[in-house]
Amino acid sequence: MARPFPWRLYLFAFFGWAFDFYDLVLIGFLKDAVAADLGLGHAGEGWLLGIALGTSGIGGIISGALADRLGKRTMLSATVLLYSLGTLVCGLSRSTLAFFIGRGIVGFGVGGEWAIGHGMLAEAVDPSQRGRASAALQAGEPIGVALAAIAGYLLMPVVGWRWVLIGSSCTAFLALAMRLSSHLPNESAGHIPSIRELRGARVGGRMVRAWLLGVMKLGTYWTCYTWLPSFLLKRMKQSVGRSVVWVLTAQGGQFTGMLTFGVVSDRIGRRPAFCIYSLITALAIAPLAYAWQSLSATPVLFWATMLTLGFGSGCTAGFGALLAELFPSEVRAAAMGTTYNLARMVQVVAPVAVSYAVEWKGLAGGLSVPLVLALGTASWVWTLPETRGIALPSLRDRS
Repeated sequence: MARPFPWRLYLFAFFGWAFDFYDLVLIGFLKDAVAADLGLGHAGEGWLLGIALGTSGIGGIISGALADRLGKRTMLSATVLLYSLGTLVCGLSRSTLAFFIGRGIVGFGVGGEWAIGHGMLAEAVDPSQRGRASAALQAGEPIGVALAAIAGYLLMPVVGWRWVLIGSSCTAFLALAMRLSSHLPNESAGHIPSIRELRGARVGGRMVRAWLLGVMKLGTYWTCYTWLPSFLLKRMKQSVGRSVVWVLTAQGGQFTGMLTFGVVSDRIGRRPAFCIYSLITALAIAPLAYAWQSLSATPVLFWATMLTLGFGSGCTAGFGALLAELFPSEVRAAAMGTTYNLARMVQVVAPVAVSYAVEWKGLAGGLSVPLVLALGTASWVWTLPETRGIALPSLRDRS
């Protein structure tokens, strides 16, 4: 019989991830105002976007290892508290250094939350539903971006970027609720495996291949979406009203894409699902890069392209299930956190790379970066084993 779905665990992890991602991407909608107040140049804006992505890699490694040792509930609440604190520091900062420190703290917290929440859910659901459960959890991502777009486009002009950030730090109350909840497991992984055991389970090789997949897929996302608000307003000359509609359309498409990705990956497998959705992303980025004037002249085509872009981006919903299925339970949180967040850490250079590509070839150059990465994702995923529906591995099973 299939296990009952762990709704309370899911909701805690969902809201933790939604506000996690909201705090991470909010700066993309505030960056022009922040850069003006802090006196940052064009290159400085790129680093403003990238610093939290960089520290998220370190946070993922440390938090994942501690979750395996100290318990997942303890570390899940600690990571939510940490990114809330970082957002508060940014809101109160009076210098560039203080703001960068706050963004670094946000990254530490964000890096730890993802792997712990996904690992907990993957272990609690029935294997036949793991892809859908992972996708439903990852669907907090477009919710977070949509909230960030509303805060940045509509709330920030009224109250200012500082009060937006200070108000956003109230997610700390979620950390308190998590810590007190009895519905979240808090057991440690127990046995600490030896290097020989990890080699026998091929953990290292799988981490490298999964990391490269993450570098390309997350690179597709970050090189596109962190610059999309500015591209829409400044390069494509869209009004604020249209820009809000386009961004929310993409997030609606991504939300739908994530939910359907879970069903597709549970039906046909992780690898073909990743490939198909990445190709859909590429098919949407290409006209935005090279024919946006034609799209702008026909709003329904622009709307359809943004919807398709979001839908294809839904394959990020597959990482939770895929990584949980690749790594044994004794090191699952640490391996997931390290793999995913080192891939996200590389994205510290993504906004900067796009800025140089824009200077070189304009909008087409900037959007060519995620286009190439999307095609790379569709190809590289086939180097990993197919894990659909397997029982989660454990080193004990090999002894």
